[in-house]
Amino acid sequence: MLGRTAHAIYWMYRYLERAENTARLLDAVFRMALTRGADAASEEWNSVLATLGIQEIYAQAYDEITGPQVFNFVLRDRNNPGNVLQMIEQARSNARMSRSSLTLEVWEGVNEAWMNLRDLLARPVRESNLGAVLTSIRRESTAVRGATYGTMLRNEIYHFARAGTFIERAENTARILDVKYHLLLPSLAYVGSSLDSSQWDHVLRSLAGDRVYSWLNAGRIDPRGIAEFLILDRRFPRSLTFCYGQLRENLAALAQEHGAEMPTQALLRDADIRLEALTIEEIFDQGLHEFLVDFIAQNLQISFAIGEDYRFTA
Repeated sequence: MLGRTAHAIYWMYRYLERAENTARLLDAVFRMALTRGADAASEEWNSVLATLGIQEIYAQAYDEITGPQVFNFVLRDRNNPGNVLQMIEQARSNARMSRSSLTLEVWEGVNEAWMNLRDLLARPVRESNLGAVLTSIRRESTAVRGATYGTMLRNEIYHFARAGTFIERAENTARILDVKYHLLLPSLAYVGSSLDSSQWDHVLRSLAGDRVYSWLNAGRIDPRGIAEFLILDRRFPRSLTFCYGQLRENLAALAQEHGAEMPTQALLRDADIRLEALTIEEIFDQGLHEFLVDFIAQNLQISFAIGEDYRFTA
């Protein structure tokens, strides 16, 4: 398999996962902003910019933070080169480059996602139709993932697709958790307060974990329990340990396909073993922020290693 084809598959699925994650984040913040005052709502929308790492480019285009400006900036604004429409276009471009490696169902899913979202985002989004737009983004991404799972051979193409998905998902979970403690809370004095509880609920909603966590914990909001759930619970498909378990499994399958283990496999195996051995008490003793910063840096290192080992530029 050519490196450039592997690169296209890997990044096609990263962009699809990123678009879905962004839609989930916007949906959770929109729900919270509706129940808050103007100043608090502005902070919620600022947290979106911080999580996505686009505060600087937003400030170059706009002087104030309002909901419609932020969600349009994130979804469709040309001043934002990483907007969701651009993510879907990049996914489609990568799908076209690797079309002979995809099933018809997967290609049609990506192409239809692009056509549908291009039409939906052709005009500025209003609060009245934001929910429908975000639902469509999530649905399109889910449809492609379902087509992938249901029609693709379990060969190296499939394993690169899954690797891209779980690298992206792990980074998203870590970034949302990190922003929670450093940007959403006005000060550490709010930890344990009702505001803190609502922010943790926002984190769960952003990661599609609110109903599952509530079911497991009888509706009780416990910050330490939520952090443990999102970091260490291998049953939850967006937890860090679940993502790394799946990533390790798919990279091991790639090693078997190629008949040799690459440095990436050893790097990920060590990272997964360290993560699995941790307790939530050890993470909080180290500092949640410090742990997440280290995790994000490690995740980036693994992503670079995948590209180098499998010659993505070749």
